[in-house]
Amino acid sequence: SVINRFTSVFDSKTAELLSHHQVGIKQSFPKEGWVEEDPKEILQSVYECMERTCEKLGQLNIDISNIKAVGVTNQRETTLVWDKETGEPLYNAIVWLDLRTQSTVERLINSTPGKNKNQLKTGLPISTYFSAVKLRWLMDNVEEVAEAVLTHRAMFGTVDSWLIWCLTGGKSGGVHVTDVTNASRTMLFNIHTLDWDPELCKYGTGCFLLRNTGIKPVMSDHGLLTTLAYKLGKDSPAHYALEGSVAIAGAVVRWLKDNLGIIQSSAEIEKLAGDVGSSYGCYFVPAFSGLYAPYWEPSARGIICGLTQFTNRSHLAFAALEAVCFQTREILEAMNQDYGVPLTQLQVDGGMTSNRLLMQLQADVLCIPVVKPSMSETTALGAAMAAGAAEGVGVWSLTPGNLTTIPTDKYQPLINPEESEFRYARWKKAVQKAMNWETTEPIISNGNGPVSNGNGPVSNGNGPVSNGNGPVSNGNGPVSNGNGPVSNGNGEH
Repeated sequence: SVINRFTSVFDSKTAELLSHHQVGIKQSFPKEGWVEEDPKEILQSVYECMERTCEKLGQLNIDISNIKAVGVTNQRETTLVWDKETGEPLYNAIVWLDLRTQSTVERLINSTPGKNKNQLKTGLPISTYFSAVKLRWLMDNVEEVAEAVLTHRAMFGTVDSWLIWCLTGGKSGGVHVTDVTNASRTMLFNIHTLDWDPELCKYGTGCFLLRNTGIKPVMSDHGLLTTLAYKLGKDSPAHYALEGSVAIAGAVVRWLKDNLGIIQSSAEIEKLAGDVGSSYGCYFVPAFSGLYAPYWEPSARGIICGLTQFTNRSHLAFAALEAVCFQTREILEAMNQDYGVPLTQLQVDGGMTSNRLLMQLQADVLCIPVVKPSMSETTALGAAMAAGAAEGVGVWSLTPGNLTTIPTDKYQPLINPEESEFRYARWKKAVQKAMNWETTEPIISNGNGPVSNGNGPVSNGNGPVSNGNGPVSNGNGPVSNGNGPVSNGNGEH
């Protein structure tokens, strides 16, 4: 799997995109449910993007000294630990959708009787999604991390912290910082005091939808997260948001490409699905990493149901796109219930918005207009605007009347609400079929090994965690392919 990193430069007066470069980096999957990225590759991709972007500015006769501020936008929950004395990462970055901490989460839930009082502090349920349980796993399972913690050499952070520390000097005085939006996704940050919570720190144990709720946090009764939207300066109030997270959105298209091979590139899915214009009763629940909002059900697994002799790859492609839209509707309905004021339109951004069929499907499923900016790099633009408006920079005003208008495309619903409701009800039925597939109980042995069927990734009797062929351990280390005790040999939100 390849994830893109990119750098963009904007004109602070017009919001025009002046220069852009992106680099693809790999994600690795050393065990089932594990997702990692190489921190050095993340950093190198940023260096390359910055260098190529500056070269392009030079070709436009723009002096790089005119760059007044740099903003960072990143995967918020992806977790890293590094050595502050050597500057070396102590393990790969554990990506936000990684599931290795499920047993830790279950222990925490079982030890938290009744309502989780800490959710009132953090706005977050106890889940594999967030950083604290990933940090706990690293401390418990990676010797280098445990040793660095004991000797006060360990630095922990999300991707923004790692990049800023490296870019500001690293082991020679790098600045170890984050912002409230990243901190609020660690399960260690109090969203009311806007500070690390001493009790929680001691406890330590692709679609995202946000709705700005203003300066007072709204606590969800319908499975959503309460999170920090932004805080612009020391003396400005924090603004909060309700958020719903879908674990698998654009990744379902990559799965169709990489795992099933029914498309050669992600762009092909629009034509393939458009050839049939309907799933014809086929429904796809891509719960590869469980289901996030509003269910928070880690035991769910992906299913495709409603197959007939008539079903072909075009129907599967359509069902995959429709699944993204159905998951979005579930979250928007929860937001409407929590906030009490229905949304009248959905504003979208990100790579999948270039798929016009998906945008029309989303409008049809939601029964409200979907508005897409004509300029694709809105995430980077937002980071640039926030950096340009920072205290001491002041090259960008975020006052609504001063903001540059971005051209948009609007998709109106084209099907009647009754048809939309019928399809959505069938989807909800499919979701229930996806529940309770995975447990933490051991696999029953057939006599060839303590936890084995003789074919799978967890032991055929030749090693403690091995089938002799796979990437996770030949018996030389707890997480190893033979290159080291904590290694996948290969080196991305």
